Amino acid sequence: MSLTTYWLEHAWLGTHVEPGVALEVTEDGRIGALRTGVETPPPGAEVLRGLTIPGLANAHSHAFHRALRGTVQVGSGTFWTWRDLMYKVAQNLTPDSYFALARAVYAEMALAGITNVGEFHYVHHAPGGTAYADPNAMGEALIEAAAAAGIRITLLDTAYLSSAILNEHRGEAPNTHQLRFSDGTAEAWAERASALKPREHALIGAAIHSVRAVPAAELATVAGWAEERGAPLHVHLSEQTAENDACQATHGRTPTQLLADHGVLGPRTTGVHNTHLTDVDIALLGGTGTGTCMCPTTERDLADGIGPATRLQHAGSPLSLGSDSHAVIDLLEEARAMELNERLRSRTRGHWTANALLTAATEDGHAALGLPDAGRLEAGALADFTTIALDSVRTAGPPARLGAETAVFAATASDVRHTVVGGRHVVRDGHHTLVGDVPSALAESIAALRG
Repeated sequence: MSLTTYWLEHAWLGTHVEPGVALEVTEDGRIGALRTGVETPPPGAEVLRGLTIPGLANAHSHAFHRALRGTVQVGSGTFWTWRDLMYKVAQNLTPDSYFALARAVYAEMALAGITNVGEFHYVHHAPGGTAYADPNAMGEALIEAAAAAGIRITLLDTAYLSSAILNEHRGEAPNTHQLRFSDGTAEAWAERASALKPREHALIGAAIHSVRAVPAAELATVAGWAEERGAPLHVHLSEQTAENDACQATHGRTPTQLLADHGVLGPRTTGVHNTHLTDVDIALLGGTGTGTCMCPTTERDLADGIGPATRLQHAGSPLSLGSDSHAVIDLLEEARAMELNERLRSRTRGHWTANALLTAATEDGHAALGLPDAGRLEAGALADFTTIALDSVRTAGPPARLGAETAVFAATASDVRHTVVGGRHVVRDGHHTLVGDVPSALAESIAALRG
């Protein structure tokens, strides 16, 4: 039974832009029918002018990093000095303050056309490592924040057990800041994570923070937990050369090879960053169908380097995109940056078409988060979509048939006019329907963390 009909002035259908599309939404929040060649809006239809694309999937997020925006741009430094500032913010989080911040951050995502977020969640306990009365109070705060902001979430509950690689069975003990991240062992992590339950807007997945944070002997426990549940499994992989060097010195192999040896790689697994890889690493990731989530705005902000995205995709690794530390929240910019970074490195143009870049930001991103039935405008898919203005100062001029190119190479998050999740408007005419004043919500929740 149809609940709502939307008339899309222009719709990106994966391979091309189609004018005049009528999209029916069923009572269970899916696309019931899609009709092309509908020149005028049907009676009673909701009219979406501009270019409508599937909802964007933010495959890698640390919501509390949003509080660092601007403050970490003072002076110079490295990833490791940036990390010290991140720890200070993490120490001030409580379940209530994290809910307030994440609700505002997820509302900002909705305004940017994001309908699903992969939250790489590792702030589990109170400062000092003491468990809350509900051991999953922090994760539940994130799940409820996503609901309050009107978007979907895949909570990637993260095993984070040590501060550095020590040997096969043990890592160095967590430092003072990291104590609240750690469950002590992978078995204890699995017991706590098992108490998290999916709901209509939320899936539960797993994450290995990195090979430096989970001892080699415990990797299989996390991978097995995800495999038993058919859940997505994500891992920070080779983001820093220092991690590669430590892994090679201790284990005699790269982080990718170590993960392969312990059964972590596979089509439900996504490596985040995958920046500093060997030829053997690329072949392993591609050959196992392990995904790659690129986060170009964070990777350039932290001076991490440019990952071999083209080679990974050619080897068989599906690409997705994330905003990670939220230097900006703009998946169109992430897509654009992936191509432009490759142009700078190779001094050639056109590594991906606009259609391919949008696919990474939509269909492949949702698949990486355990939602293979999202990210496409077709019957049976989740009715999650977003509309980008084609008449702003950035997007006016090109013919509508080049809407994909315009969206990827000219538009920004500011050009998002509508965001629909499960067939219901979350953003209408550029305004969030559930969070009345998103800038104030961000400012207030971030100020609370600074005391």
